[in-house]
Amino acid sequence: MLIDTHCHLDFKDFEDDRNAVLKRSRDSGVGVIINVGSSMEGTARSIELAAENDFIYAAAGIHPHEADRVTETDIKLFAEFLNPSILRLHSGSNPEHLSKGSTITLRVDKPKVVAVGEIGLDYYRNISSKENQKKLFEELLQKAKEKNLPLIIHNRESHQDMMDILSNVMGSSASGVMHCFSGDKMFLKKCLDMGFFISFTCNITYKNAEKLREIAKLVPMDSLLIETDSPFLAPQDFRGRRNEPMYVKYAAEEIAKIKGISFEEVSNITTVNAKKLFRL
Repeated sequence: MLIDTHCHLDFKDFEDDRNAVLKRSRDSGVGVIINVGSSMEGTARSIELAAENDFIYAAAGIHPHEADRVTETDIKLFAEFLNPSILRLHSGSNPEHLSKGSTITLRVDKPKVVAVGEIGLDYYRNISSKENQKKLFEELLQKAKEKNLPLIIHNRESHQDMMDILSNVMGSSASGVMHCFSGDKMFLKKCLDMGFFISFTCNITYKNAEKLREIAKLVPMDSLLIETDSPFLAPQDFRGRRNEPMYVKYAAEEIAKIKGISFEEVSNITTVNAKKLFRL
């Protein structure tokens, strides 16, 4: 079995054929998908997808690109997304299927919001101000800490601020994953020392990704996860097309080549790692 630990099936890219994408995923051996929220609206849709599909779990997150638009009301509503057994979808989150002022409550047999993410800092594009990004990051880390939920972290060119904030809020160790890892060896060591898993997407298959493959060699197998970040970062053979969870196998195959081990071993170990992190 493979686990895609990070994708965005709630995005409009999948509106026309989402069910077919899910079927292809299962048929190709993907046993679990973590659908990751990147906004209030996206988190609401992720929770709904998880409630409707037994092999999908949700992460509740607000991407740093959203930081300039987030309100205190949003933060209060976000905390309600983290209730482990009662999932409330509010019109304040503005999913298209909810009328103004309405609330839908979904009761589930077991927790399906398994992480807080994706959250973090993005100093590459700087769509939101650095100060608002840091403020939002700190607030969402605190919510995760209160609920004892693992983190899914987005980091682009923010290494020092990232580590400072994580240390200040979470202490010397944290439960989580650095998604779509893009740091250097020094940042990798800091992440591993703090207890983070390291996740690689299908961009590890790109012809110009030699530096990334060198980093992957340094990651212990018991700290490694794989993901697609669908609909982004389709593998080399499909570059320019939409990515989807069934392609996570290409990341697994590349890791197997890098590590000099079998595809089956990569599949087994990354599945165990994902179950451990997300308590599946």
